[in-house]
Amino acid sequence: MSDRLTAAMISQAAERLRPVVRRTALEPNERLSGLLGGQVLLKREDAQVCRSYKVRGAFNLIASLTQEERRRGVVCASAGNHGQGVAFACARLGISGRVYVPSTTPRQKRERIAALGGDRVEIVVRGGTYDEASSAAHTDSEHTGAIYVHPFDDVRTMAGQGTVGLELLEQCGQAPHTVVVPVGGGGLISGMAVWLREHSPATRIVGAEPAGAAGMRAALDEGGPIALPELDTFVDGAAVGRVGSLTFPLVKELVDEIVTVDEGAVCTEMLDLYQNDGIIAEPAGALAGAAARELLPYASGQPVVCVVSGGNNDVSRYNEVLERSLVSIGLRHYFLVTFPQRPGALRHFLDEVLGEGEDIIAFEYIKKNNRDTGPALVGIELEQAGDLDSLLSRLKAGPLTVERIPPGSPLFTFIL
Repeated sequence: MSDRLTAAMISQAAERLRPVVRRTALEPNERLSGLLGGQVLLKREDAQVCRSYKVRGAFNLIASLTQEERRRGVVCASAGNHGQGVAFACARLGISGRVYVPSTTPRQKRERIAALGGDRVEIVVRGGTYDEASSAAHTDSEHTGAIYVHPFDDVRTMAGQGTVGLELLEQCGQAPHTVVVPVGGGGLISGMAVWLREHSPATRIVGAEPAGAAGMRAALDEGGPIALPELDTFVDGAAVGRVGSLTFPLVKELVDEIVTVDEGAVCTEMLDLYQNDGIIAEPAGALAGAAARELLPYASGQPVVCVVSGGNNDVSRYNEVLERSLVSIGLRHYFLVTFPQRPGALRHFLDEVLGEGEDIIAFEYIKKNNRDTGPALVGIELEQAGDLDSLLSRLKAGPLTVERIPPGSPLFTFIL
């Protein structure tokens, strides 16, 4: 098997997948079109079998196995979506498998893996990140002989995922000006890039990574894949500590730009997709739309295509999603305020500091051993982001000692 992905492999994968996966919609999005000033289309892989494009790569790889390899079974590591694709393929093809997931994988995704795989699949929780789960899955493969089904760094996986690009060109009717693709390990964007460069060479290809897990950006800066020293797993579908050794050279050669997107901006796009467009996207599924805002202003007769890569989102996460969004757009701010221990101190704060339309959304008051003063964590929500300067001026002018907690502060992790 060649380690170099070709367009011919993607064509073969498309034929293999045609009876199995959905040909997902490519539909215009009025909201993003209005923001960018040109037509924006969404490739709706959130409506795919297993609600993610990942099933394309997993099924293509497993269906390519020999009978002897199928008897040995398969094993994989996944943040959730790839595991669902593997579970679906195992049940469909009658193959036994084990899916290793990190402890950060949302419950909703674990339950879906179990439901899709039935008695064919065992779920094993190992480590706190995808990379730790991957290490455990590789050890399993070495000891048992089970075939390791890589979520991105295998040409069979990349070929299956690359069929997203094949489909969208068939559906688009004209060459897109730009295609924006979410990036985790690089399987989707490398597969799509191979197809687009051969069949729509003038199309600009942009990869979008979460700022807290920007492995491809780091690899490009360092000249090769490296292990990230820190990893924010909030965008769990794209939180990969080290990108693929096969995907990296294709991204370096074929992709025009890799941009990083703040997790708060991802949350804002998630909420906009849900509230305005009726689309339930997981954080990784909102990456491309959030990144597309960076293209402003945009003017062209050719469309921009954003890949909505997945819709497996746990509803219990929406409180955090809303919090991160409001902080990101500048409507929520947090402070440590030292109040004097006397009656009326809080009333003075409410009367003299808070302005019209401003509201306290968090207040945790702690009396220390000091009998004269006591600190409090205070969260304030503004009506408009531009009101912050006025609030800061009032805080500074007052008699209280106030320390602002910036979003990048270690203290902020206790709030979120």
